[in-house]
Amino acid sequence: MNSSLQNKISRVPRLWWMGLAMLLLLTLLATLALWQLRRDALASQSSELNLLSTALTDEIYRGLQGTEEGLHALRSELRDGRLPTQGMDSMRALNTRADLMPVVTTLWLVDPGGRLLSASEATPAPEPSMFSPGLETLPDDSISVSRAFEDAQAKETRIALAVRFNDGAGHFGGWIMAALPARSLLGAFAATPFAADARMAVFRSDGARLTGSIVATPSLDEASVAHRLATQRSIELRRFRDGSEHLVGLHSLPRYGLKVLLTRDVEVVLGAWREMAQLTAATVLVVLCITFLAIFLLLRADRRHALAQLALQAQLARTSKLESLGTLAGSVAHDFNNVLAAIVGYGEMAQDAAPPGSHQARHLERVLQAALRGKSLVERILAFSRGGARKTLVFEIEPLVDEVLTLLATSLRPGVVLERELDALGARLRGDPTQAFEAIMNLCTNAMQAMPDGGVVTLQAARLKVAAPRVLSHSQLRPGNYLSLSVADQGMGISADAMEHLFEPFFTTRAAQAGTGLGLAVVHGVVAELNGAIDVQSTPGKGSCFTLYLPECLEKLPETSPEASVELYGTGQCLLVLDDEPALVALTQEMLKGMDYAPVGFTDPKAALQALKDQPERFAAVITDESMAGLSGTELTVALRQFAPELPVLLVSGYGGALLASRATAAGVTRVLAKPLARAELARALAELLR
Repeated sequence: MNSSLQNKISRVPRLWWMGLAMLLLLTLLATLALWQLRRDALASQSSELNLLSTALTDEIYRGLQGTEEGLHALRSELRDGRLPTQGMDSMRALNTRADLMPVVTTLWLVDPGGRLLSASEATPAPEPSMFSPGLETLPDDSISVSRAFEDAQAKETRIALAVRFNDGAGHFGGWIMAALPARSLLGAFAATPFAADARMAVFRSDGARLTGSIVATPSLDEASVAHRLATQRSIELRRFRDGSEHLVGLHSLPRYGLKVLLTRDVEVVLGAWREMAQLTAATVLVVLCITFLAIFLLLRADRRHALAQLALQAQLARTSKLESLGTLAGSVAHDFNNVLAAIVGYGEMAQDAAPPGSHQARHLERVLQAALRGKSLVERILAFSRGGARKTLVFEIEPLVDEVLTLLATSLRPGVVLERELDALGARLRGDPTQAFEAIMNLCTNAMQAMPDGGVVTLQAARLKVAAPRVLSHSQLRPGNYLSLSVADQGMGISADAMEHLFEPFFTTRAAQAGTGLGLAVVHGVVAELNGAIDVQSTPGKGSCFTLYLPECLEKLPETSPEASVELYGTGQCLLVLDDEPALVALTQEMLKGMDYAPVGFTDPKAALQALKDQPERFAAVITDESMAGLSGTELTVALRQFAPELPVLLVSGYGGALLASRATAAGVTRVLAKPLARAELARALAELLR
């Protein structure tokens, strides 16, 4: 694995850590923002509550102050003796004074012993013990407030204010008490509360509630009130005894010993903020989901890309290995072909000289048969190395497939079934049809051999348009129009180790069944020669599928014409023979002389080219080897075409490198033959060229 792939794989945990860091950062920022918004919302409502609490406290103070001033005026009248303290005159006077006080409903005069002296109406006066501060110790300039009490006649809750008074003689005469509705302390709040959750209550300093709708209250001890007044915090967040949390505004009226409490429910105050928090949380969640989804998709794409690169590297390694093996095999085949050429050539001439039916003739026949078997083996090796001398024709593929299946059907083992799914009617290829036939036959034969207990071999053919490059198991597929040809079996599949060596020559897993290991090597070479690609998919225990992608040819099929009989012997034409092996030049010259030709041999390609330049009209045809030092046969043909465009060139090769047939056609070679040459094959080729 290279460094780039390692980097891609190592970035996987980094991306997740980055995603987690983004999650924490986003959550932290959202939390801080929401916390700040919460503080701002509470601060805004606190400020509003503080203003309202101050205004209501001021309203209560003015109302109580007005009542106190009325009581002081009444006290002055009693001190000056202008107001009687008993009798009907006193009752009428008190009733008149009560009517002059807007909030006061009843006035009482109570003596120092707590007995009622007079009243503005027949309503019992509150007990002196209900007042705070206590009436016995109430200074002259102070005022006392009673607890709330029920007025049975008026059916409402009231409170009372009390001040000391002296009689006309200057002696302590008792207390003046004034009753007023407890709800009057709520002022404008009772008429129009500014929020549905707002609550107001008025308490005495000893904690007795005088009026209001607050039932569950915070602790309102003097120490906490003194602390808040000292720190000038009139609004604070408090948890009530029932567990609810409220904004609390507390203002004191020291003159009257009262506390004005105004509250708002935090749950209601933060309602809009809570909706925003929920929306923010949902947004953060969506963003995080999108982020993690993006990271997941990115990592999956990276992983797929890394796996594709690994597959590509493995495929390139296999291709490079096969090319190296092909080059090596081709080089060996080239030298072996030269040996076979001498054996076949001289063997045929010796056979001609041997008496018919003699032991010598029979022995030479066996030698030639062995040489031809060697030639067949070399041809298979050259097919793998893509270096054979092949013809290129335009041909239809379906007739070849039908021919293969027909031949296989006659030799099927019991339990083996052949299925065909051909959907490529009229599809044509350019290449050697014999090679294509052999490749299909090899694949089908291997598929049947992979199922010793029987099974189904499926052969499919279809047209395929490839829009983007693909990485296959053993090739790369370029964009274009292809014929897809696949052969699938139901065997045991291919192991990973075998997959690495699948197309190597002489590699086989069936040595016990006398496998040669050249079948798939030939398939690989044929596919490469046709400029195609091959893909192998295998599942252990379920079988394998070999798919060939062969470029579709859009050219028309060549017109067929009946073969004309040709004369296999020459009429003294001069032929140039070129090979870097002197023995093969001599052999070819001797064979050509026996066919009534006049051969001129060369072992130096540059000297041969110069001879052609000097006298191009002298030679009727050129017979040249491909692989030669200094100048190859195709290169010589290219140079020859500059001054002799019509001169026939017969290229003979044992191994000419990859794609020899296509290179020879492009160079202007007239005909290509493979070594070793049989005399009849050479005679027929020359007769056709010179006809």
